[in-house]
Amino acid sequence: MLLITVVIGIYLTILIANMGGYVDEIRKGSIRESISISVTLNKAYQNLTVDQRRTLISDLVAIEEGRLGLDQPFAIRSVRFLKDALTLNLGRAEYLTSDSGSKLVRLIILERLPPTLLLMGAAQLILFVVSIFAALALSRSYGSWADRLVIALAPTGAAPGWFYGLFLILIFAGLLRLLPFGGMVDAPPPSDPTAYAISLIRHLILPVLALVLSSGVLTIYNWRTFFLIYSSEDYVDMAKAKGLPDRVIESRYILRPTLPTIITNFALILISLWTGAIILETVFNWPGLGRLNFRAINLYDTPVIVGIAIIYAYLLAITVFLLDFVYALVDPRVKVGGNGGAQR
Repeated sequence: MLLITVVIGIYLTILIANMGGYVDEIRKGSIRESISISVTLNKAYQNLTVDQRRTLISDLVAIEEGRLGLDQPFAIRSVRFLKDALTLNLGRAEYLTSDSGSKLVRLIILERLPPTLLLMGAAQLILFVVSIFAALALSRSYGSWADRLVIALAPTGAAPGWFYGLFLILIFAGLLRLLPFGGMVDAPPPSDPTAYAISLIRHLILPVLALVLSSGVLTIYNWRTFFLIYSSEDYVDMAKAKGLPDRVIESRYILRPTLPTIITNFALILISLWTGAIILETVFNWPGLGRLNFRAINLYDTPVIVGIAIIYAYLLAITVFLLDFVYALVDPRVKVGGNGGAQR
C-alpha cells in the first residue's frame, strides 16, 4: 500500500510539475527562440534567404526536440518519467547545476540532502526530548499556572516555522547581532574543524529554534493530555496502592503504554516539518532540499522538482514503514506478524 501511494504521489507530481504538458510548450518556445537567435547571429547563414533560414531553423528545432524527446506525446513520456523516477534514474537538470558543475539531478540532490537531514534531525531530536520531559512535568502538576499557560499558547502551533523564523532573525540577528542572518557556515568557511563546527552550530540555532517553536507548545499540550489519560487507568491506581515509587509508576505504567500514541503523533509532526522545509530553508538561506526546490520551481526545472519530490516520498514512506517495527520495540503487546503488519 505504501508503494502504491508513492507511485500515485510521484505520478501526480510529474503531471503537476509539467502542468499537464504545458511546460513542454514553454521549452519548445525557448528552443525555437535560442536557435533562431543563434542562426541569425551566425555569419555562415547571412547569405540565406528568408525561406531557407526558416527551413533551417525548423530542421534544427526538430532535431533538438527529438533529442529531448519533446516530439513524443506527453502521456507516453510521463509513464517513462514515472519508471525512471521509481528507479532513481533522475536524469539531467535543465538549468540548475551542482557545486561541482554537474547537471545530473542525482548529484545536485545529494549535495543538498545532508544539510536538510542535519537541520531536520537536530530539530526533531530536540523537539522529541523537550516535549517528553515537559509533558511529563505538566501531567504531574495538572491545573498549575504552567499547565494553563501551555493550554493558552497551544493555538500558536498553527503558525509555520518560517513565520517564527522571520521574528527570530529580526531579534537575534538584526537587533541583538548575536547570531547570523542565514546560511550554513560563515563565508569563507573556517579551515579549522573546531571553528567550522562552532560556525555550523551558530547558524543552526535559529532555524532549529523556529521549528521547535512552531510545533513545541502544541506537541507538549497533546502529549500531556495523553499522559493524563493513561495516568487515570486502574492499573496505575493499583501500582500506587502497592506503594511503588512515583518514578517507577511514571516510566513503567504511564510512559511506556503511551509511547505508541506519542510516536504516531510525532511521525505526523515529522511529515509536516518536511513539507514546510521549502519556505523555512529559503528564509534562512539554508542550502538544503527546500531551498533547492524553491529555485527549481522558479526556473521550471522539472527534473529537479520531480527528483526532490521522489526523495521526500521515499523518506516519508520509510518513516511510516518503520513505525510498525518501532511499535513492537516500545510495546511488548504488539508483535510484527505474518499478515503484513503489526498485531496486538
